[in-house]
Amino acid sequence: MEGTWSPWTYHNDKDELVGFDVEIGRYIADYLGVEAKFVEGEWDGLFAGLDSGMYDMIVNGVDETPERSEKYDFSDPYAYIHTVLVVRKDNKKIKSFKDLKGRITANSIGSTYMELAEKYGATVKGVDSLGETMTMVISKRADATLNAEPSVLDYMKEQPDAPIKIVASTKDANHVCIPIRKGDQNASFRAEVNKALAAMREDGTLTKLSEKYFGSDITNP
Repeated sequence: MEGTWSPWTYHNDKDELVGFDVEIGRYIADYLGVEAKFVEGEWDGLFAGLDSGMYDMIVNGVDETPERSEKYDFSDPYAYIHTVLVVRKDNKKIKSFKDLKGRITANSIGSTYMELAEKYGATVKGVDSLGETMTMVISKRADATLNAEPSVLDYMKEQPDAPIKIVASTKDANHVCIPIRKGDQNASFRAEVNKALAAMREDGTLTKLSEKYFGSDITNP
């Protein structure tokens, strides 16, 4: 996980690694009877670590996409999120995703947000954290950014004076899942991860964690 993407994975005032996905990962490990080892890294290196066998899975608000599904197996969805388009409050030129053509966005390299921005004709500048993303938009080094709606709303709650606004949202919600290396050797592991997620859903843990970190239940479509 990244450890810089509140409220999914981040550090609190005591510099402790916390967040929605941290607790998801810890629950899964407990369910499997093992101890969770959390490794933090920049987004564009997470999948490389999974490929090399450094990590068993990525728990970092990962969207399942057709392209990713060709290379990785995914758990069942445990959250559903919309992508929102964010600009400075004084920006009157960008009102929809179609207005991104020829503009500059700030996004993590290799993220679904980067891919969507490029789909609409934007040039993407790479960033390492949500805070850096918003700073680039506020300072006009980027015209806009695309990100998960819960993360943006959390940022706006924590930074109420930040001169940013949401101008558009995707119609369909992305499915947040856990990517695991493909292969029959990992089939039983994936099955057990799905059992853990099902147990979390059944006993109400998913809903409780979502309300704790996002202020609403994003665990149902």
